[in-house]
Amino acid sequence: MTSPPLTARSFMPESLMGGARLGDSEYRAVVGLLTWLGRVRQTDTAHPRVRLWGVPACYALAGIPALVRAAHDSASAFVLMLAVTAGFTVPLLWRRQRPVLVFAALVVLSEVCLALRVDSGSSATQLVALLNLGRFGSPSQLAVGLVYNLLQTFVSIAFFDGLKGSDKQASTPVLVFLAVVAILSMAALGLAGKLVNAYIEALKDHAVRLEVERDQRARLAAAGERARVAREMHDILGHTLAVIVGLAGGAAGLAESKPKRGADTLRIIAESGRGALAELRRLLAVIHDDEPDDTPFAPQPGLSDLGALMERVRAAGPAATLRLKGELTGLPQGLQLAVYRIVQEALTNTLKHAAPDTTVEVTVAADPEAVHVTVEDTGPHLAPGTDEQGKGLVGMRERAALYGGQVTAGPNSRGGWTVRALLLPTSTAPDLMEKHPA
Repeated sequence: MTSPPLTARSFMPESLMGGARLGDSEYRAVVGLLTWLGRVRQTDTAHPRVRLWGVPACYALAGIPALVRAAHDSASAFVLMLAVTAGFTVPLLWRRQRPVLVFAALVVLSEVCLALRVDSGSSATQLVALLNLGRFGSPSQLAVGLVYNLLQTFVSIAFFDGLKGSDKQASTPVLVFLAVVAILSMAALGLAGKLVNAYIEALKDHAVRLEVERDQRARLAAAGERARVAREMHDILGHTLAVIVGLAGGAAGLAESKPKRGADTLRIIAESGRGALAELRRLLAVIHDDEPDDTPFAPQPGLSDLGALMERVRAAGPAATLRLKGELTGLPQGLQLAVYRIVQEALTNTLKHAAPDTTVEVTVAADPEAVHVTVEDTGPHLAPGTDEQGKGLVGMRERAALYGGQVTAGPNSRGGWTVRALLLPTSTAPDLMEKHPA
C-alpha cells in the first residue's frame, strides 16, 4: 500500500482544519485569510526573484528625491549620493544568504553617512537587514543587531539633531519613539518569521512521519494477515491431507474385498477435498479482496462443526469420541474458531502417527471463566520434542494467546499424546470471526 505524495494542497487550511465548520462566518474568514497568505507564499516560492530584486528596487526609488537634490547641488554630490544609494540597496541582494554580513555592511555605511551628514532616502534598508537578521540569523545575532540599532538611533538624534529631510517641527521624543517602534517591529517580525517557518517545517515533518507510520502500519497489517492466512492454510491442508491419506490407504485395501465400502470411502475423500478447497477459497479471497465477487458470505467454522470434523477422523480409521461440557453456544465466534482450529490441528497430528487401534478423545468444557480443550490419543508414543518447533503447535499456542490462554502438549500414561489448551472468554483479544466468500 503506497500513500499519495504530499503536495502543497495537503497543507492548505481546508485540508488541515477540515470543512466541518465552514458554515461559521468567522471560521470562513480565518480560512480565507490563511488561504490568501498561503497563495502569496506559494507565489513567492514559485517566483523568488520578484521579491529578491523588488525590495532593493523599491528602496532605490525611495532614494530618487535625495539624488535629485544632490544633482542640483553639484556633480560630485550627485556621484556621492548615487554611490550611497547603491551601497544601501545592492547588498540586499544577499540578505538571505549572508544576513550578518549584509547587516554589518549597512551598519558601517550608515555610520559613514552620519559622520558626513549625508541623508539618503535609501538608508532605511538597515531595517530590512535587521528583519532578515531575525529570520535567518541566530537569536544572539539578532539581539546584538537590535541593541546596536537602538544605540545608533539615540546617538544620531541626540548629537546630530535628526536626519536631514525630517520634519523640523517634530520633537526629539517623537523621533525617538517612532525610530524605536520601527526597529523593535522589524526585529519582532524577523523573529516571528523565523518561528513561523520553523513551525511550518515541523508540521510538514510531522505529516511526513504520519504518512510513513501509516504505511508501516498498513504493511504490518498485511504481514499479519498473510501470517493468519498461512496459519489457516496450514491447519486446513494439514488436517485434510492427513484424513485423505488415511482414507486412501483404507480404500485401497477395501477396493477388492468390500467394493461398496471402498466406494463410500472414496466419496468421503472427495467431500473432504471439496471442503478443503472451499475453505482455501475463502482464505485466498482475503488476499484478492480487490476483485469483485458476488459469492455469498459464510462464517468461519465453530464448535457446531466439531461433529463433522470427528466424522472425518473416524472415517480415516481412529476411533474418535467428542465430549462437550458446559454452555458453549454463547461463546464468541472468534473463540469458537480458535477452539476448532486447536482441535483440528491436534487431530491432524494424531492422524499423522495413528496406529490401527488408535483411539482419540476430544473434550471441550466451558465454565464462566475459561474454556478447557483436551485432545488425548492412545499412541503411538512420540519422541520428546516432536513437532515442538513445527507450525502446528506454534499455531495452537498463538490462537490460545489471543484469548489470554496457553497450550501444553506431551506424552500421556496411555502411550499416546495429549494436548491441553486453556482459553479465557473474558480476554480483550479481538474477535476472530471473519466472513469470507464461501
